Amino acid sequence: MASDSVNETPAWEARRLLRAARSGTLATSAKGQPFASLVTPACMPDGSLLLLLSRLAEHTRHLAADPRCSVMVNGAAVSVNPQTTPRVTVTGVAEIVDDPALKARFLAVHPYASLYADFGDFATWRIKPSAGLLVGGFGRASRLKAADLAPEPEAMAAVLAAEAGILAHCNQDHPDALAAIAGEAGDWRMVTADVDGFDLALGERVVRFAWSAPVRDAEGVRRELVRLAKEGRSR
Repeated sequence: MASDSVNETPAWEARRLLRAARSGTLATSAKGQPFASLVTPACMPDGSLLLLLSRLAEHTRHLAADPRCSVMVNGAAVSVNPQTTPRVTVTGVAEIVDDPALKARFLAVHPYASLYADFGDFATWRIKPSAGLLVGGFGRASRLKAADLAPEPEAMAAVLAAEAGILAHCNQDHPDALAAIAGEAGDWRMVTADVDGFDLALGERVVRFAWSAPVRDAEGVRRELVRLAKEGRSR
C-alpha cells in the first residue's frame, strides 16, 4: 500500500514495489534452459531480497548449480489491460545466508511461513540486486543500477538502529494510531520499519505502507507516522 510521493522517481517506485511484494516470479536456469516459479520474497532493509526455499524444490537445485537469477514483482493494474501493471525485475546472484535476524524479518512479513521455516530442508537465500528494470505501466520502462535499488547507507543504518524502539513505542503506546493508519479496527502491530516505509500486521495478514518519500532517521519516521495517523483519522 503506497502513498503518493512528491519525489516520484523510477528508483523510488521500484523500491516501493519490491518492499510491498508478497509474491513474485523467480527465474533460474537449468543448464541454459530458463525456468520460472512462484516465490514469496521479503525485502530487507538494505534492499536485498530474502527467499525461504526448500532444497527439494526445482528452483533451489538450479540455484545451487548456477546462482545467477532474477526476480519479478508487480503491483496492481490500473485498467483492464494487464500491460498497465507496474512491475520491476531485478537480477542478481543468490546465496544461502544463516542469519537469525534476517530470517526473523522474513517471518515478520510472511508469518504463516513459521509453520515450516525450521524444517531441515529449508534455508534462507539472499539476492542482492545488481541491476533492475522498472516497467511503470504500458510503454514506460526505466533501467536501474544497483545503487538505485538500495537505500542511502547512513539513512538505512540510522533507521535500522532505531527500529526496535520505534516498533515497541508504537505497539505499546499508539495502537489506536496504527488502526487509524490501517483504516480498519483490530489489534494491528507494526512489524518492520525502514527508510521507505513500514509493515503492519493483523494476525497473519501483513500490509505495507510507504512514506511520502524516503526518510533519513527516527525523527523522519515519527513525522511520517504522525502524518499518516492524521490522514487515517480524517477519513
